[in-house]
Amino acid sequence: MTLTVRAAAKVNLALGVGGPRPDGFHDLDTVYQAIGLYDDVTVADAAAWGVEVRPVGEVDCSGVPLDDDNLAVRAGRLLAEHHGVRRAAHLVVDKGIPVAGGLAGGSADAAAALVALDRLWELHTTDEDLLALAARLGSDVPFALLGGTVRGTGRGEVVEVLPATASCWWVVVPSGEGLSTPAVYRELDRLRPDAGPPAPPTALVAALAAGDVTRVGELLANDLQPAALSLRPELAAEADRLRDVHAGPVLLSGSGPTLLAYAASHADATATRLGLAEAGVSALVAPGPVAGVHVVEPVR
Repeated sequence: MTLTVRAAAKVNLALGVGGPRPDGFHDLDTVYQAIGLYDDVTVADAAAWGVEVRPVGEVDCSGVPLDDDNLAVRAGRLLAEHHGVRRAAHLVVDKGIPVAGGLAGGSADAAAALVALDRLWELHTTDEDLLALAARLGSDVPFALLGGTVRGTGRGEVVEVLPATASCWWVVVPSGEGLSTPAVYRELDRLRPDAGPPAPPTALVAALAAGDVTRVGELLANDLQPAALSLRPELAAEADRLRDVHAGPVLLSGSGPTLLAYAASHADATATRLGLAEAGVSALVAPGPVAGVHVVEPVR
């Protein structure tokens, strides 16, 4: 028997980052949004844990681990441990979310694995326990379960669903080379040795609730962007090239290196993608917000 669950990519509408904590993490105050780029995770019972990753379109999967370091496998092991069951599964990940791009594809896979195996094994894990397990796996995993538009605090794992009525479109411009998230945070600490707590995204939350798409675009922010550009100066030139064909806001996704263009309509987003294509740059178009983890193929 197999079961397939779908999970969406993540962007940060606002990413406020505080100074380093004693545990090595940073306090965050962020607004997540799930966008319409997806990974599908198919699970089946197996004698031992295993994972297979298959690209969707032009996604480069060469950097995805195929052993116990894979976050989806770790999620499955954690779920089995939580329930005290001795089971294993084979996971197949059809990956449409660009890898190592600040879009939380690994976190999406972990969230999908939690839900898929919970359903396959009929464990009936509570939503509260699923979120707690997700938080143990990574800061973005609880959000990946929820999808939509969510505020994250703590290190990002304390999640609050926002009453967001604004919808938009994103032009996603992947990079051919990944960027280490820990390295970006280290560079941020070097650039801001006296950083205080993150600024709350109060105005952005209000604009989302009001459905003010234009104001949302004006309030997009990412505290990690200066550090990422410091490590990869060429990204600034790529952002300028994106602005040449896009009149709206442009920002870095998470710790990068993926660049994002925010658009109020599908027509605007498509025009930007076509402008990039004429310049020889590949890009994807995705709506936001979209649903979190959900079953697309039931047990069969």
